[in-house]
Amino acid sequence: MIQQFQKLTSEEQQLLYKAPALVSALVCSSSNKVNKAQKADAIKLAHLKTFTAPAILLPYYAEVENSFKEQLDAILTQYAPFDEAKQAELKNEISKVNLVIQKLDPYYGEVLYKSLQAYAQHVKKAAHSVFQDFIFPMPIPGLSV
Repeated sequence: MIQQFQKLTSEEQQLLYKAPALVSALVCSSSNKVNKAQKADAIKLAHLKTFTAPAILLPYYAEVENSFKEQLDAILTQYAPFDEAKQAELKNEISKVNLVIQKLDPYYGEVLYKSLQAYAQHVKKAAHSVFQDFIFPMPIPGLSV
């Protein structure tokens, strides 16, 4: 278990591990559908993150990578057909991630928050979609963004 996650409930831990898949699903579904190329890009980027993340996050992204594809598939199935209501539900899940990040050590939380924002931007660029910046719309108190 990641040391910084010890004070979190198991549900909160699982939500953090699922965060990159949630972000990927939201970004990839911005056109109300997900094609195979977008999904493949998201999987490739999640794999690359295990090599390009800040050192403090390497254990986190290694854990994420273990179940990323399965989680992404489950999320894509759960939130299809990606209409406004389903996208609102997906955004709500991502908002919960922000709340859990606030419970982490401030330094670790800030690094994770910025990393997830950067990941969202990479997926957004890879998906080649026009997408508004609302993945992490709310600043987290105490974290500089």
